[in-house]
Amino acid sequence: MNTRLLSIIRKEFIQIFRDTRTLIMILVIPIMQLFLLGYSATSDVRNIPLAVLDQSRSPESRALLDAYRAADYFRIAYDVHSEAEIEALIESGKARAAVIIPPDYAQRLADGNAQVAFILDGSDPTSASTALSAAQLISQSHAIDLLAETFARTGQNMRVRQPVSVHTTVWYNPDMISAHFMIPGVIGMVLFAIAAILTATSVVRERERGTIEQLIVTPIRPWELIVGKLMPYVILGFFNTLEVLAVGHWWFGMPIRGDLGLIILLSLDFLITGLGIGLFASTIANTQQEAMLTVWMTLLPSIFLSGFFFPLEAMPTFLRWVSYFMPLRYYLVILRALLLKGVGLEMIQFDVLAMTLFAVGIMTAAALRFRKRLD
Repeated sequence: MNTRLLSIIRKEFIQIFRDTRTLIMILVIPIMQLFLLGYSATSDVRNIPLAVLDQSRSPESRALLDAYRAADYFRIAYDVHSEAEIEALIESGKARAAVIIPPDYAQRLADGNAQVAFILDGSDPTSASTALSAAQLISQSHAIDLLAETFARTGQNMRVRQPVSVHTTVWYNPDMISAHFMIPGVIGMVLFAIAAILTATSVVRERERGTIEQLIVTPIRPWELIVGKLMPYVILGFFNTLEVLAVGHWWFGMPIRGDLGLIILLSLDFLITGLGIGLFASTIANTQQEAMLTVWMTLLPSIFLSGFFFPLEAMPTFLRWVSYFMPLRYYLVILRALLLKGVGLEMIQFDVLAMTLFAVGIMTAAALRFRKRLD
């Protein structure tokens, strides 16, 4: 091989190994991707939180609930006493499905024509499809067990008609259109990416070109420099939010059932988080390449562990706990609840509070670190 070519290759390797921080990030990101995709990239949903309204309170209704409990598709999380409680739980996202057992369930079961109502949250089509199939499968299996038990006890021929059936109703997204679920995720990803990546690279670009020193010696105050650098990306972020909302609504038919002003206000809350992450990354990185890789180290987990692509219920318990440290998780819950369910602020107050704490915390830390670096 040409010695000159070998010299160039050797020189490039030396430069790569000298930049230890970038090298570590390059080696860590594929491993992070592998583990995140390996554990989170699944639509095999389990432990769907289920609300139960048992109006029968009979041994027969308890047997049906035991059948749901035995299957690991559902986790009976709430025992409610009214349909209003079911509505509140599903609107807030605490329950993904609900089963209503009528008062005369035991009598109707004896007559061979019992029905139970099963309500699904269609705002997440993946979880809803799994829950729908599982509910029907469990009821059929339970009905077959009842028929077999009757035949063993009486010796009579089994009836063709099943003694219990499930009547399903899908709320918020009756046709379970995937685009209605994905578009809020796209809004969150766009806001995060624009705010974090562009903010981080723009600040580092000033440092690389030497113009940051020129700004420091001017009478401009550190907070004015921070606000001045961030404001264009706030405006761009809002423009992109409105752009995706408009296209999603008019082209894909995504409903906007919540208060548009509240959607914009809470989008600003989330945008501050992205700006804070970008600003903090700019204080760590020395080059634009480092800034991009630093932001990607936070962007990848946010995308995979926020419920953007894959349901949180399908993830291992450890990753579900890690997802609570991803601001994008809370924003997607908020946005989907406002757009698809049309809920009020009281139904999403926990997620709003968590996202606000993240925004204030990361922006404060980034501003203090950025100001110290300027000084």
